[in-house]
This record gives sequence, structure tokens and C-alpha cells, in this order.
Amino acid sequence: MKKHISKILFISSMAIFGTIAIFVKNIPIPSGEIALYRAILASILITVFLLIRKKPIHLREFKKSVPILLVSGAAMGFNWIFLFEAYNYTSVSTATLSYYFAPILVTVVSPILFKERLTIKQIICFIMSTLGIVLITDLADLHSESTSLLGIGLGLTAAVLYATVIVLNKFLKEIDGITRTLLQFLSAICVLIPYVLLTGGLNLNLLTPISIGALITVGLIHTGITYCIYFSTMKDLDGQSVAILSYIDPLVAIFVSVFVLGETMSILQIAGAVLILGFTLLNEIPISLPQKNK
Repeated sequence: MKKHISKILFISSMAIFGTIAIFVKNIPIPSGEIALYRAILASILITVFLLIRKKPIHLREFKKSVPILLVSGAAMGFNWIFLFEAYNYTSVSTATLSYYFAPILVTVVSPILFKERLTIKQIICFIMSTLGIVLITDLADLHSESTSLLGIGLGLTAAVLYATVIVLNKFLKEIDGITRTLLQFLSAICVLIPYVLLTGGLNLNLLTPISIGALITVGLIHTGITYCIYFSTMKDLDGQSVAILSYIDPLVAIFVSVFVLGETMSILQIAGAVLILGFTLLNEIPISLPQKNK
């Protein structure tokens, strides 16, 4: 019963993640500022969550991990900035698909960083996902407003930063998911404050009641609440279920892009989406060959 409830909550968190673009597009301030407020609001909520659960954070235990937390927090903050900027230059579906190249990037660097062997399946998945990235650019359609190489480039940069966070998290095994995320958010805030002040300052005067509501939704629901649900339920599910269910996020994002925001996708872009999501998913699912009877 607990596993069933955890699966429903995990699916809900993925679906919520997939709708973030609707709200980000209604916040008329720079992407860096959105990322900063997102981190602040989420940090407050997660702190309250940990206090309610009476789970104190003993910083002395994480002293050795502080440098990694700082770097990963900075990568997380700028990852948000580049993703939100990608929404401004290309469609949400194209930006999201570019962003979802991150797991493949982790696979490629793992043999170098963790001495993991790259299999034939992983090489094929990398090649086919890369082909998918080429297809979503749809070079014949670059003159249209919905597609831009700059937007795809920003999405891929966000993917590199997200892959950096994933890789660095492998070195933070002694810290549980929610605590680690809070510390990374706090690190992101430390980096984003000077960045925002140096690149345009605070623009709260540009916010309307609707955009304030959108910003609070992004910070509290899409980040604070959803991250708590994500990490609280993930431990109750097996790795394969997590890998498969995580693809609800980009699928919802594509649905939002086409049916809510009215953005279009060409045949080539749809084919690229299938290649990226299909082979990235295949890369994460272990394939066991049937054993012959002796």
C-alpha cells in the first residue's frame, strides 16, 4: 500500500515539474532573478518541512562536503537560469527536449570520472539521442518564431549544468536527498545574489498580482513541495520505476507546449523527441538477456 501511494505521489511530482513553463512565462523579470526567488522560497519551505519532521541538520557532519555542495548549488542555480532563458528563445517542448539530454551526458562522462565501462547499448543510445537533438533543430524551420538555435543552445547548456549536479551528487552519498537539496539551494542563493545584483538588480516593481502568484507557485509548489515529494517517495520505488516515471515530466512539458501554449512541432521535431526520450529511457533501463537452460 505504501509503495502504491509513493508511486502516485511520485507521478504527481513529475507531472507538476512538467507544467513549470506555464508559470515561468508569466513572470516578467530576468531568469536569474526568477531562479533566486525560486531558491529562496523553496529553501524556506523545505526548512519548515524538516523542522516539522524534527530532523535537524548537523553541519559538522557535512564539513568535508561543503566545496561540492557549493559547486553543485551554483550549477543548479545557473541550470535554472539557462533553462528559463531557453523558454524565451524557443518552444517549451524544444527547450525541454534539449534539457533532457543530461542523462546521456552523465553516461558519457561516467567512464572518465567513475571508471565505469561504456557498453555498446550506451554508445548506441548516445548516438541516437544526439541525432534526436539534430532533428529537433529542424534546420528547414529555423526562420520561424518557434525554433531557435540559441534556445536549443541554452537548453543544452542547462543540460550540461544539470548533468554536473547529477555527477556531483554521486559524491554526496552520506547526505539524504532532502537535506542535500536544501543545502544546494542555500549554496545557489549565495551565488545568485551577487549575479542578480551585477546583471540588472532586483525588479520586483515589474511584478503584477498574477506574476507574483506565478512566482510563488514556482518557488513553493514546483520546487519546495515537489522536491520534498520527489525525494520522500523515490526511496520507496525501485530504480527502474523511477527511471520510467521520470519521463512523465518531459511528456507533460511537451503536452503543455502544444496544447496549452499553442506552440507547434514539425514532423522532424516529433521524430527527434521520440529519439531523445526513447533512447534516453532505454539507456537507463537495464536489459537482461535470458539465460539458456543448462
